[in-house]
Amino acid sequence: MECIDLQLIHALQIDGRAPLRRIASVLGVSDQMVARRYARLCETAGLRVVGRLNPRPVGQTVWALRLQCVPSASLGLARALAEREDTRWVQLASGGTEIICHLAVHSDSDRDALLMDRLPSSRRVTSITAHRMLRLFKGGPTTWDGPTAALSREQMDALAPSYPPPHAQAAPVRLTDLDHILLAALNRDGRASHAALAVEARCHESTVRRRIAHLRTAGALFFVLDVDERLLGDPSGTAIWMSVQPSRLAAAGAALAGHPEVAYAAATTGRTNLLANVLCSDDESLYAYLSDRIGTLLGVDTVETAPIIRTLKRDGAVARNHSPGTGERR
Repeated sequence: MECIDLQLIHALQIDGRAPLRRIASVLGVSDQMVARRYARLCETAGLRVVGRLNPRPVGQTVWALRLQCVPSASLGLARALAEREDTRWVQLASGGTEIICHLAVHSDSDRDALLMDRLPSSRRVTSITAHRMLRLFKGGPTTWDGPTAALSREQMDALAPSYPPPHAQAAPVRLTDLDHILLAALNRDGRASHAALAVEARCHESTVRRRIAHLRTAGALFFVLDVDERLLGDPSGTAIWMSVQPSRLAAAGAALAGHPEVAYAAATTGRTNLLANVLCSDDESLYAYLSDRIGTLLGVDTVETAPIIRTLKRDGAVARNHSPGTGERR
């Protein structure tokens, strides 16, 4: 992938709704070049910007699910989970015998309907483990600083949005009917124009603009970039589940947040209490990361790894149009 493409991706990671004209100015290239590159990345790399709710301020809880499955049925079940509106990051792992996904729910009844009724009734699922996310160290409103770290500090500062970054301690936000319409549209296309959103919501464009600004300022709404990582240097994803001594958990999580290989890190409930998703170029790189980085963290008692073999859903909706070589990853 060319440098200009990596710079554009990095720019959109910083602010997914930044106008392409502004990005072009910061990169020192023409508006037409940025527009062409953006369109091509959408077509070939499944690139899209997704509007996401910050869970805690809007009353959501997030769970990381691990489902051990009959191998012949795991893909079909993963596809069914990916179709749900309350799931994201649905992945096949461990040679296809395990499904890992995140579930964001507003109520215990929504959670229980899936975890206690639907999934246990399936003979295809041999075991279920659910870990509630307690503290996010990296991921969500933060960005992976792997091969897409292509901008200078000055360029990053010029593109940084004026809104405060979302955080777990943000004040509660009560969502309106208009918010739900806007959020559904922004989940499909985080770069939808205010004019297009106003048409869908049947209200004035100024109202849409003010409401989105309010949600972002309140820390309830942020934007993430959905892109096929395999086109960014072909990194291999691995889920790492760790058991860490409680007194060392905060320090271990902060250390993971500073590792460029880490795309996501969170403290969880359960027998293992620290989850990380890492992206390494090959097995030797993963071995070095486990031995040199994870192995030196104080308080880590056990480590379990699960190589990701397919991603069926990322932050956004399931891909419908698959480009050559991208499978169902979106």
